Amino acid sequence: MSDNGKDAMTPWKLTLSYDGGPFHGWQVQPGLRTVQGTLAEALKDLTGETVLPQGSGRTDAGVHALAQVATVALATPIPAENLVRALNRALPQAIRVLAAEVAPESFHARHSAVQKTYEYRIFERRPAEGSSVECSPFLAPYVWDCPWRLNVEAMQQAAGMFLGTRNFTSFAASDPDKTLREAEAGSVNPVKTLFASEFQRENGLLVYRVTGSGFLHHMVRNLVGTLVEVGRGALEPADMNRILEAKDRSAAGPTAPAKGLFLVAVDYER
Repeated sequence: MSDNGKDAMTPWKLTLSYDGGPFHGWQVQPGLRTVQGTLAEALKDLTGETVLPQGSGRTDAGVHALAQVATVALATPIPAENLVRALNRALPQAIRVLAAEVAPESFHARHSAVQKTYEYRIFERRPAEGSSVECSPFLAPYVWDCPWRLNVEAMQQAAGMFLGTRNFTSFAASDPDKTLREAEAGSVNPVKTLFASEFQRENGLLVYRVTGSGFLHHMVRNLVGTLVEVGRGALEPADMNRILEAKDRSAAGPTAPAKGLFLVAVDYER
């Protein structure tokens, strides 16, 4: 085992892709299988070091990642290509290390991030008037199989109203008072800036893509759940301003299922 007190530590930036279905989210939890915990176990098997990799964000149970970023410092000297190869041998198939590179000592996967991009994938069971299609069992674990016919034009209009710097307390996890208390204490800031918020049709799916300076717990899923309410006619696009101004979770729509959400990219200053 490496002597972490004596050996020089090398800071690593790891880029990961994972299927969130088999895991109880990113963050280590006692007795539960998580992505962070599984990666830590693989690193210990490989190097003998007990470390806890830090991710760019804590994806929830069932949420997937195309390019999650994690940082970890290791005393064991190992070339980047060998680290990727060895980790992928040690990890389950549901987690793949896409790249490894030595990072500056000041780099942190979460604190150094300047923006993140998520996408949410919706399968339209009723894509047109009078039509109905079934979702493939091979696609179902990665989409929201949405039973309603959706007015995508109205959803697009509503999505555009989230652009800019706004207080997203109404779209945070279920306890808005707690969110406000934490914000006042400096631990959570509900004000975020969204640079992109739009729908596209890709590969037979309706995909919501959102890029922002940061996201509150459940924020993207709550945005999607509310936009689907617009699409099925339960809300109007103009209601988005009212919901934002309310700063109250109960003013917005339901939380969309976790399985349709993907962390697509994390961007850093060059």
